[in-house]
Amino acid sequence: MSEKTPPPTEPSPGGLPARDGSAGGAAPASPPPPAPSVPPLPPLPPLPAAPVSTPPAGTHGFPGAPPALPGHVPAAPYRHPVSPAYGAAVTERPATASGALGVVALVLAIVAFLIPALVAGIAGYPIGAGVGEQLNVASAEGWDDLSVLSPVRGWILAAEIAFWAGTVLGIWAIAQGIVAIVRGRGRGQGIAALVVAVVAPMVFGVVLYAAALAGVAAGAAGF
Repeated sequence: MSEKTPPPTEPSPGGLPARDGSAGGAAPASPPPPAPSVPPLPPLPPLPAAPVSTPPAGTHGFPGAPPALPGHVPAAPYRHPVSPAYGAAVTERPATASGALGVVALVLAIVAFLIPALVAGIAGYPIGAGVGEQLNVASAEGWDDLSVLSPVRGWILAAEIAFWAGTVLGIWAIAQGIVAIVRGRGRGQGIAALVVAVVAPMVFGVVLYAAALAGVAAGAAGF
């Protein structure tokens, strides 16, 4: 039995491979062209160094300072802003507390000092004069019920009202003066208010006693 040989295949025109996939007699395909080369960028020139001004050694912007380090630029010393209108340094002033609290306390103390003392001087003399007149007509037993004061009860009432009004104003002045001293709102006026308010009742008693004594002497003498 003889072997059958396959029929020879004809090469395709143009050297392309045959349709059945067999290689033809043409040369292999050429490789792709290389990519165009980019020239390298030139190097950048170095930046110039900034000039550094260094003060003389031992000064550093102000006398008595340590020497400046190499390459260190000292900062300018601080100066207060200057007002262009006046040419003087503008400085901040601390806020001061109002002294109205102490002033009011001092005014109250003065009123508590003057008004009761004035009323005591005015009312004390008629009171003493009325009592002095009764000394000539009243017996020793008549002093037990204070009946000798009935003709001058109006002046006595006026003196009592002045005393109690001055007492209320004096207590108010003392309390407000203490607050003014503690808070620093008119400390000097607060201290003065304390002194005047404490002395006011003593002055009232002295003035009333002196005026009444003068009235008693005048009444007893029959003036």
